[in-house]
This record gives sequence, C-alpha cells and structure tokens, in this order.
Amino acid sequence: MSSNLSSSLLKDLPASLVVFLVALPLSLGIAVASGAPVQAGLIAAVTGGIVVGVLGGAPLQVSGPAAGLSVMVYGFVQKFGFETTCVIASMAGILQIAAGSAGIAQAALAISPAVLQAMLAGIGILIALGQMHVLLGHTPKGSALNNILGLADSVPHVNVSALIVGATTLLVIVLWNRFVSKKVRLIPGSLVAIVVGTAVSLVVPGEIPHVSIGSGIFQDFHLPSLGGHPVGDLVLAALALFVVASAESLLCAVATDQLHSGPRANLNRELFAQGVGNTISGLLGGLPITGVIVRSSANIAADAKTRLSAILHGVWMLVFVLLFSGLLARVPMAALAALLVHVGVNLVKTKEIRKIAEFNEVIVYAVTLAGVVFINLLWGIGIGFALALVLLLRRTAKVSLATETRGEEIHVTLQGHLSFLSVPAVMSRLRAIPAARTVHMRFEVDQIDHAAIEAIRAWRVGYQNAGGKVIKEPLDVLWRELLPRPLSPAA
Repeated sequence: MSSNLSSSLLKDLPASLVVFLVALPLSLGIAVASGAPVQAGLIAAVTGGIVVGVLGGAPLQVSGPAAGLSVMVYGFVQKFGFETTCVIASMAGILQIAAGSAGIAQAALAISPAVLQAMLAGIGILIALGQMHVLLGHTPKGSALNNILGLADSVPHVNVSALIVGATTLLVIVLWNRFVSKKVRLIPGSLVAIVVGTAVSLVVPGEIPHVSIGSGIFQDFHLPSLGGHPVGDLVLAALALFVVASAESLLCAVATDQLHSGPRANLNRELFAQGVGNTISGLLGGLPITGVIVRSSANIAADAKTRLSAILHGVWMLVFVLLFSGLLARVPMAALAALLVHVGVNLVKTKEIRKIAEFNEVIVYAVTLAGVVFINLLWGIGIGFALALVLLLRRTAKVSLATETRGEEIHVTLQGHLSFLSVPAVMSRLRAIPAARTVHMRFEVDQIDHAAIEAIRAWRVGYQNAGGKVIKEPLDVLWRELLPRPLSPAA
C-alpha cells in the first residue's frame, strides 16, 4: 500500500507543478475576461483544485475558472456587479449539489455536440474580439458588433507599447507550442509568454496598463452581496449558470476519461463536488468553476496517476497567493490579453466542425454560433437547442414509402419511423394510390405508434369502401403485437 502511494506521489507531485504552471496565467486571464478582480480567478483555482479535487468523481480532471464561463460571468458582472455574481455562483453550486445528489448528471450528456461546440466557439470569438482592444491599449466595447465596429476607432489610436508587449506574448505562445519539443513543453507556453511579455514591458517606453490588485490581494476581497437585486433575476441567472457550468464540467469529465485508462468518472459525484466547489468559491469571492480540459489534459500528459495531482496544484496556487501575489502587479494587461486571444481562437475547433459536418448538423452549429456571438449566450444556446430538437423530430418523422405496380396490383412498402409526425406524409402518398386496385402493404418499420396505426386503418377502410382491396403482407411478431387487428379485408 505504502509503495503504491509512494509510486503515485512520484508521478503526481511533478504533474501537479505542471498543472499549476498551466493554471496560473489562465486563472488571471479568465478573471480579466470575466470583468472580475484577479483575486477571484486565484480563489476559484484554489477552490477547484483542493475542494473539487478531494470530493470529485473524476480523479484526473482538474477544475478551476474556465474560459467557457467568462462571457456569461462578464454579463452578470455588468448587470449585477461582482459581489452579486458571487451569490449567483453559490446559488448555482447549491443547484449542482441537489442535481448530483438526485443522480441526474447523465442528463447533461443529452446536449447536442453541435450546440456545445458552437457555444464554446462563440465564447472564443467573443473573448478574442474583446481582448483585441486590450492588445491595442484600449478597453472592450461590450458586444461583438461594437467590438468589431470599434476596431476602426481603436487602430488609429493604438498604444504602440501595449501592442508590442501583446504581439510579443502572442508570438511566444504560438512558437513555443509549435516548435518546442514535447519534453520542454512541460513548461507551459502560456507561462513562458507571460514572463517574456512582462520582461518586454519593463524595457519598452511608454505607458502600459498593468494588472490591478487594488490595495492588495487580501485587502480587496469581494464578499458576496445581494445588492438589492430582485431575487427572481438572481434565480434565473443561477439556473443559467447551473446548466452551462454543469454541462461543461460533465462533458469535460467524459472527454478526460478518453485520455487515460484509469478509473472512469462517477458523473453524479463529480457534479456534487462541482456544486460544493462553486458554493465555496462564491462565498469566498471567487469566480464560478468547472472542469477544464486544458488543465485536465495537461495533468494526464504529465503522467498524473491519482486525484492528488489536482489537489496539490490547488495547494501550490494557495502558496503563490500567500507568498508571491505582489508579483501580479507587474504583469501587463496586454500580455494577458494576448493569452486570452490565443485561448479564444483555440476554442474554435476545426476538427469538431468537421465531425459535426459528417452528421449534417452544420446548420445547428452555425445558428447557435451566430446567436451566441450576436445576441447573447443564453439565447444562442436556446435557439440552437430548439433547432436541434426540430431537426431530430424531422428525422423521426422521416419515412420511406415505395410503390410498385404489377398489372392491377400495387405493392406498397413502408420503412423508417411510423409515428404521428410522419402521418401527414404517409397519408398523402396513400391517398394518391389509384382506386379500385389490389394493394399489398408490407411494413419494414422499426417504430410505429398508435396515431400511425389508426390513420392507416382509416385509409384502408375508406379505400375498401371505394371498391379497392388491401392485403397485409406477413408482419413479424413485434408488429403483430402492435397491430392487434390485421390490416386486411378480414379485419
């Protein structure tokens, strides 16, 4: 037992350091993209690592603040203020605890991949568009359209010093990830880029905005507050955050399972742990958290073996906050913006788009993406989900009705899903059959419902009353049970 523990520790300890180095710059950047204090990103990272790491049902998944929530959280911060956003995070956490305890985590897997990928891509585009302004030394404009149109104003008034820092940071990330060997890449490119960008900011002349930690990392804690907002509005916001954060965490857990051969994720336990983590993070003034695939994949790539790696990464984050948080004030905002632009662009996954195209769901992807970018996140997801449902119903209603004329006899073969949704199309075809013929009907369907049965019976009666004849071809046992009265003149 002790030898197994020692063996795991030898793997988990270095892996935890790698994940810490990946998570540190991302936590800062996501806090900035969320319109929150940088402390909030660090609190969420510590909570996600330690609390969810201890309680979680996906041992190798690493949780913390996520780019996938930043757009939603930014909207909450703008509408309610950050202190009330913390309340919303805790409320969403309580809902996750209840859902995990009720054992309904599997329901999150019912979300269409086209909707989920479009949501992430839309968030990535929104992040990149907003942070482009920060790269130029300005502030984001609030909406995708305003950010696009605002570039015309920002470019002529560019802060050249900030642009140099940001461009250098972005170049380092791209070159590091593309050309550096895998062994050296255990040192994350994002961290190297932030260090290089910070160094460049020290030698480039001119005013460059830096990360603000107020009067200090501990003096500026933002504890949750209702802020006088209507409770109904907060409940709706919490429900929205609950749905998106839960789906992202659980799908990340499923994706993480595909990267290793260890124990499979217990999704209900993971959802419960995410809820505890979000409740605590919100109460402490932190951002909402989810499982994060970037950190989780880095954890597995670094050869982590147990949940200890995720827990220790949270411990290292806490040590950094306690001892070295003063260094944050030296980090230029343009460097974090460059990191976020890179993160945003990488959320648009061409490989996933090709998969979606193979299943003929590009229209769902495109509509969801447009909704997320140009309306808002919740409307985009809602429209995409509704469209996916409509297309599913359309596929369900799809039925094949083939006719073949052999002299005075007509042979009809029905294939597919025979349901109330397909009744109008089937009846239209059956009514077009010439009168006073002998019709042989053959059913090769894999599903049939009561509405379809009654509609076909009604057509048969009408056809026979008009002088025709309907003969049922032999049905298998299943359809004899579903059609207790035969579709023949003898019925």
